Parts: sequence; C-alpha cells; structure tokens
Amino acid sequence: MAPSDDDSDSKPQQPQLSRRAFFQGAGASALSVTLAPSAAGAANASPAVVGPEPSSLTLSINGRTVTVQADPATTLAELLRNHLGMTGTKIGCDRGACSACTVWLDGEVAASCMTLAFDARGRKVTTIEGLAKGDELHPVQRAFVENDAMQCGFCTPGMVMSCAALVDRNPKCTLDDVKQAVSGHLCRCGTYPNVFKATLAAAKGGGKAKGTS
Repeated sequence: MAPSDDDSDSKPQQPQLSRRAFFQGAGASALSVTLAPSAAGAANASPAVVGPEPSSLTLSINGRTVTVQADPATTLAELLRNHLGMTGTKIGCDRGACSACTVWLDGEVAASCMTLAFDARGRKVTTIEGLAKGDELHPVQRAFVENDAMQCGFCTPGMVMSCAALVDRNPKCTLDDVKQAVSGHLCRCGTYPNVFKATLAAAKGGGKAKGTS
C-alpha cells in the first residue's frame, strides 16, 4: 500500500550540506573566534612600536636618567659599553652562560647580554660603576681587594655584582649560599676560593674569612 500524503509530509526534509560548505562554515567560525578577542584587545591597548630604525630610549642607570638613540635589537650590555662608555660590564660568551655581564635590574641580578636595552625601560639598572658610593667601595668590592679575589679581572665585575646582591639580601649568608650565588659564573683563572673568602668577609663586616678554601 502506497504511503499517504500525510505520511510523507510528516517527515522533515534534511538539508543537503556539501563538503565544501562544511569547511567554509567551520573556517568562518574559527576566524570569528580568533579575531574577536584580538579586536577587543586592540581597542583597549595600543602598544608603542619601535624600530626598525634607531629610536629614543630613556633609562635609569646608577641613579641617573640617560637618553640615547638605540637600535631595538641592542642588548643592555652593548648599550652600556658602546653607547655610554660604561665598560665595567664585560661581555664574555654573549649568550648568558658565563655571567661576566651581570648587572642589577631593580636590585635583582640579570645577564645584560641577554636583556634587550628597551626591555630595561621603567626599571632601575645598577652596574659595577654604580655599586660604590662615591669613593666608598661596597663591602664586597673592598673584600675582593683585601682577599685577592681577582686575577685577570675579566669575570670580576659580574662576580662582585652577584656576591653583593647576596650580601645585601642575606648578611648572614653561608659558604653554600655564596657558592650558589656564583654557580653561574665562569672564572677561567679558578679564583673561586678567594671569591668565597671575600664574600663571607664582607658579610661579616670586612674581616678576612677563614677556613673557606
């Protein structure tokens, strides 16, 4: 018996969806999801763009405000040495492995060869030149001299910056603390024992440390 007209009308007609239409629709949906947050973010913030040509850069270095023209790819180490003549910060490996270029950013040690100069904007940069107060050396600087903690001297500025940060942060630091502080520093002369002595001496008030070699 043939189905009645009523039976055929009771079944809804299924829309025909081609493979092409499916992927076109899926792509449009994904694009709208991706673009919506970006558009909202662009409306709320428009970050300043620098480069590719040199741009003006203002930094706070050793308590002074300096403004220079620098390429956006310039590292902080390069800026200090080549633009500002502050050659106390050394460049050894130039890839963050030897710590000769150590400076402070807001009081925390940082590898300046791995820090873009423009990323130091709004932060307080302290270099080896700014560690002393006038003619008065930082206790760690003075202890390095008194304990013969320097040989060729190339790694010394970075060593001093890390050890001074430790002493300032923890005046009761131990030998293990000092070893940890300089664990990323490469001294080709092997003067680590005297670096340990000097740092512990500074932590104790300037006297020579004993029994740390």
